[in-house]
Amino acid sequence: MDKIFRILVINPGSTSTKVSLFENEKSRFEKSVFHDASVLLTFKHVNDQLPFRYGIILGMLQEEGIDPASIDAFVGRGGSAHTQPGGLTIIDQKLYDDTVAGVGGSEHAAKLGVMIAWKMSQEYHRPAYTLNPTNVDEYCDLARLTGIKGLYRTAHAHVLNQKAVATAHAQKLGKKYDECNFIVAHIDGGITVTAHEHGQMVDGNMGSDGEGPFTPTRIGYVPVLQLLDYIETHSVADVRLKCSRSGGLVEYFGTSNADPIHALVDQGNKKATLVWNTMIYQIAKMVGEMAAVLCGKVDAILLTGGLVRFDDVIEGIRKRCGFIAPIAVYPGEMEQEALALPALQALRGEITPRQYSGHNVWDGFGDLGL
Repeated sequence: MDKIFRILVINPGSTSTKVSLFENEKSRFEKSVFHDASVLLTFKHVNDQLPFRYGIILGMLQEEGIDPASIDAFVGRGGSAHTQPGGLTIIDQKLYDDTVAGVGGSEHAAKLGVMIAWKMSQEYHRPAYTLNPTNVDEYCDLARLTGIKGLYRTAHAHVLNQKAVATAHAQKLGKKYDECNFIVAHIDGGITVTAHEHGQMVDGNMGSDGEGPFTPTRIGYVPVLQLLDYIETHSVADVRLKCSRSGGLVEYFGTSNADPIHALVDQGNKKATLVWNTMIYQIAKMVGEMAAVLCGKVDAILLTGGLVRFDDVIEGIRKRCGFIAPIAVYPGEMEQEALALPALQALRGEITPRQYSGHNVWDGFGDLGL
């Protein structure tokens, strides 16, 4: 009889904390708690949320009668450290320290997955892992340069869910992920749209850095000169916060909860309708950008994330982008299973997780003077 391994999956998002307990391949339970921006903004820094989210997770385990000491491995979503290749990575002291310090430049709640998994690993003496964090870097060189020498675009996206969805859709097509070209749009509290070319995520918007569509919590693209004018009467700290936690729908409505905002749209509220439809419009524009990246050779456009529960989001993108490629919808996300199964393989000795390198995957253009 196969040994039963218990794996706790820790998945903090910009508006939620989701936890699953797997016993081998089977999910024993899954719980998710929504956090409105008004709550999370009481924490000055993402790192400050650690005790709050940790307590929520311990409460979930207590409700299910699970002793954390009975868990064989902790696996958390990650981000904010140096860029990494895809795949399963051991969480060690260096990865934890770099995640806390945010050396990768992106402040996203996903980093708390690594921090919580490491904390539990230290308390209960079990291994901790992360998989496909937000800063997996597979960009092509053309995606890196900006118009400022020495200032580069880096990979910050919902890599975990996007790669899981792309892999699943490739299987539906009877192909492998690395045989396909996909545009994947993760549409939730944060929104990232990425181009996947033969198994590599070659480009996408840096969502938590102020690129792409505005979202329930982020400002998205803002003309640079107008942003500089704004900073003259505000602060850099204020703008940083709006890039990741207090922009977008929070700016307009004071909440990141899409349900009451969409209810206003259904009621014909003009303000809500204009803001909501503008968000959809900007997502569609981003899909068009990624189609150009792939030279129009797109096997499918994949829509995923919590906001695709709203039909008008799907239809708005289909109306503007349906000519590019077939559109498939994967509501919610596939992140829990995607995190658990590689960790299970590691516990069984079927795969060897990599060690965190402590430096970026890409280190510049050499002697080109760029």
